[in-house]
Amino acid sequence: MSRFEFKLPDLGEGMVEAEIVEWKVRPGDRVTEDDVIVDVMTDKASIEVPSPVTGTVVSTTGEPGDMVPVGATLIVFDTAASVSTVSVTTASASMASASMATPAVTVPASIASPAATVSTATTAISAAPRSNKRERAVAGTPKAAAVVRPAVVDSGLILTSPSIRRRAREASIDLVQIAGSGPEGRITNEDFEAHANKPRATNAVAAKTVRVSSTADVEEVKVIGVRRVIAQRLSEAKRTIPHFAYIEEIDVTELESLRKHLNDKHDANLTYLPFVALALIRALPEFPQCNAHYNAERGVLLRHRRVHLGVATQTPDGLKVPVVQEAQALDLWTLAQEIRRVSDGARNNSATRDELTGSTITITSLGRLGGVASTPIINAPEVSIIGLNKAVQRPMVVDGAVAVRLMMNVSASFDHRFVDGYDAAALIQALKERLEHPATIFIAP
Repeated sequence: MSRFEFKLPDLGEGMVEAEIVEWKVRPGDRVTEDDVIVDVMTDKASIEVPSPVTGTVVSTTGEPGDMVPVGATLIVFDTAASVSTVSVTTASASMASASMATPAVTVPASIASPAATVSTATTAISAAPRSNKRERAVAGTPKAAAVVRPAVVDSGLILTSPSIRRRAREASIDLVQIAGSGPEGRITNEDFEAHANKPRATNAVAAKTVRVSSTADVEEVKVIGVRRVIAQRLSEAKRTIPHFAYIEEIDVTELESLRKHLNDKHDANLTYLPFVALALIRALPEFPQCNAHYNAERGVLLRHRRVHLGVATQTPDGLKVPVVQEAQALDLWTLAQEIRRVSDGARNNSATRDELTGSTITITSLGRLGGVASTPIINAPEVSIIGLNKAVQRPMVVDGAVAVRLMMNVSASFDHRFVDGYDAAALIQALKERLEHPATIFIAP
């Protein structure tokens, strides 16, 4: 057997770990060089990892949702012409036991060390002894029944997968209380489910009233991939950034007239978004503190002269923010085209890493679902986000008379550490003036 261990490489920008999203192969599969073997998720994007060799898969490391450090073995191949079924099965089972004992790694990239992470994983793996009896059983010897052993090895570590550890923490379940039925006492998903669904009560009276919902009534969805990154980033942004919300109503009656005229004349499909984006770009030079990044590690506010416009986009995987680079250099038509292009790229996963990073300010819109008002969460490390609500006809007083006008609310959030309330309001008022008098949108500052 010619064994080839493929270790997770640094996929860019100094990453220290990646999350397993989906395995495309399983032990025993035959793959050709450059075939996609796994989808992984970094802090920046989802990446397809190709096979570096041609061979048969012996074992894989981790399940969807598990974190794998850079430099750790990701997959093992047998590159020989043929592989016996017994040897593949034995190696697969042995490596799977070792890899699944690795604890989930969630250390931020700024403080994590690949060497330290790999060392920790190695310690956990080496603590699990193996016997010839177990190897013979894995190789195909039938067993009458699974032997339940205590889920603790000599090192005191509980053998189970990182996903089960995470679920146990969320449900406040002590894994020591669960007897594992897997190899060497490993706690399996079935063991965890059986324990989690047991009725629990603090006294005899409560025990009589406990009702356990059938697992058929509850769908369990693992929070992995893009959704995990979204959850982490939004939680951190909301926890660390003091948001200041500002909502203003804007009369877009004249803007709607211009939009319809341009669409009819040019057989186009312009939405409000490129108009608002262009108006914002024209206003930002007066408010450089709103087109900025905050570098928390250095304690520095980075004000950008150029506008790299983030466009919050709903995709099948969740919310993404593709970026229109150098937006200040684009006219209305090109800006609209670029917004569509990067948004489509985010939806169909064809966007490059550069197109998903580097925005200096973000616009978000729910279109017809926009509601009356919203409080968007800032896309850190940015300090501003502009949200659009839907346009509706409302009775308004114009020149002392009631008239029907098309009104749209703009809901914006700012990092109050660096953007004062006055400056936030002034930016939105400058945006409002341009949108209510759309000819001024096309006047360069």
